[in-house]
Amino acid sequence: MTKPVLAEFLGTFTLVFVGACAVVLAGQFGVLVPAFAHGFAVLSGAFMFGAISGAHFNPAVTFAMLITQNITLMKAIYYWIAQFAGAILAGLLVGYLTGGFGETLGSIDPSTDFLKVVSFEAVLTFFLVSTIFQAAVFGRAGNLAPIAIGLALTMAILAGGPFTGASLNPARTLGPALAAGNLSYLAAYFIGPAVGAAFAALLHTRFLK
Repeated sequence: MTKPVLAEFLGTFTLVFVGACAVVLAGQFGVLVPAFAHGFAVLSGAFMFGAISGAHFNPAVTFAMLITQNITLMKAIYYWIAQFAGAILAGLLVGYLTGGFGETLGSIDPSTDFLKVVSFEAVLTFFLVSTIFQAAVFGRAGNLAPIAIGLALTMAILAGGPFTGASLNPARTLGPALAAGNLSYLAAYFIGPAVGAAFAALLHTRFLK
């Protein structure tokens, strides 16, 4: 278990560190920077660690694998611990190095439009997890699966970044939120990705395999 858990820790750390730094810069350069930064981080991480852990780097993806029996409950728990630990470390380090936090927030306020944020995050995560199942789990993209998944995340952030921050990933939200000392909005960014991931996983395994 050590190798895949370490791979998940490093992969999630990389994704959150690169993504949060890019969001800190987004005020100067717009949504393109975080969109491509997250996409490239997932792409490179999948090539590095895909053969070791499956390159989830996202508790919602691990949840999708769990409910479709692609991973055991014990392994999923270890993955979640590694993913959240990597994200928290990355969030704290970004805060220390940049003075910003790169939180996954957009123009829609989850405190007043909770359902909108949940729905947006669910739809975007559905796109990402659909790509993961077709390209990687079912093997239809072959060696190009990391590219397909990275592009799917880039697409989702380009579409949803200005509105919700396009987290699609509870760990990505938790790390910077904890570093910023603001946990008030976490629920929407845990529920939305979990719902979208579950729906995509069940749809593709039962009807589109």
